[in-house]
Amino acid sequence: MALSSASLLSPHHHHHHLHPTHSSSLFHTNHLQLSTSHKWRSNISFFPSFFTKAKDPNTIKEDLIQAITSLDRGAQATPQDQLNIDQIARTLEAVNPTKAPLKSDALNGKWELIYTTSESILQTKVTIARPKFLRSVANYQAINVDTLRAQNMESWPFFNQVTADLTPLNAKKVAVKFDYFKIAGLIPVKAPESALGELEITYLDEELRVSRGDKGNLFILKMVDPSYRIPA
Repeated sequence: MALSSASLLSPHHHHHHLHPTHSSSLFHTNHLQLSTSHKWRSNISFFPSFFTKAKDPNTIKEDLIQAITSLDRGAQATPQDQLNIDQIARTLEAVNPTKAPLKSDALNGKWELIYTTSESILQTKVTIARPKFLRSVANYQAINVDTLRAQNMESWPFFNQVTADLTPLNAKKVAVKFDYFKIAGLIPVKAPESALGELEITYLDEELRVSRGDKGNLFILKMVDPSYRIPA
């Protein structure tokens, strides 16, 4: 993350001769200032590397993907795993190259969810838990910026889908209003009026997207098909 520059304190101007009336305590103070100033100058070389060291986004992405690879999209994540991944994600968000993702063509296409903290998506929440063999093998999300439409899709075994309208709230955040669910990908069911939320896109490039929901959930997705269009 780029840090705002801060001015370093200019070295004090020290007189070579003290006035005879200066007290010894004042001399001691000046001596301490000289000593501290010298110590600061002798250690100043440490700070540039400390403050300006910034990882390349690709390196951070590699760290992030490595951290989530064995976690079954987050279903196997411990609280410590979640904390670690959130910290890496924040490091990546700090070097986000796309400042207005809702105006970027990089957002268009079909994304695969590779990690989330959402228990409802992972189907691990006690009240809605499915046995592992009945959980979807993969989850996808498609977004079309020009039509402001989104589509969430489960793969085998249920192939459920849901579509939504997106309303931009700023250059990064949208209000999401779901309109239709499709059971088994075939039977349309109108979504209730309460089926809404907000989503902020906090990192976007042509390969990876990080988003955060209004319930505090983290979503990490990789691009799988930039040419995919949501059916009308």
